[in-house]
Amino acid sequence: MIRLITGGARSGKSTLAERLAEESGLEVIYIATAQTGDGEMSERVALHRERRPDHWQTVEEPLRLVETIRRLQQPGRCLLVDCLTLWVTNLLLSEADIQEQRELLYTTLANAKGEVILVTNETGMGVVPMGELSRRFVDEAGWLNQAVAAVANQVVLTVAGLPLTVKGEKL
Repeated sequence: MIRLITGGARSGKSTLAERLAEESGLEVIYIATAQTGDGEMSERVALHRERRPDHWQTVEEPLRLVETIRRLQQPGRCLLVDCLTLWVTNLLLSEADIQEQRELLYTTLANAKGEVILVTNETGMGVVPMGELSRRFVDEAGWLNQAVAAVANQVVLTVAGLPLTVKGEKL
């Protein structure tokens, strides 16, 4: 089962993903893609850490997400990836081949064992950003979200803490 949970900042998407992971009854491994480059981001990461149950394993992986999913996936296990858009940011800043990584992720998810819940931001619903890097980020995040949604069994848009099922079985 592949689930994509999308929404804007502070929409409740991570909280929903965490609830679904806990309710799965499976062993949960939380794959965190954030890098704490400043105090504000450190606070965001701390909030996420505080919410996680103690029995969950956490793997921090800002760049090698595909390899991490391949290594950790197995029947009877739930991988919770939070979040894809931070991963895109990390790839952009490291000048990695994002198209190649997107294709590898798509293939990995299409053949996934166990459950994978992926959290992402819906970034392209506002104005077109002014800067070239910002526009590229919105484009790359949008293309990644489309690719993951295509292979996902369920896609949920989270708005104001409310889950709206876009694809698959309604929550």
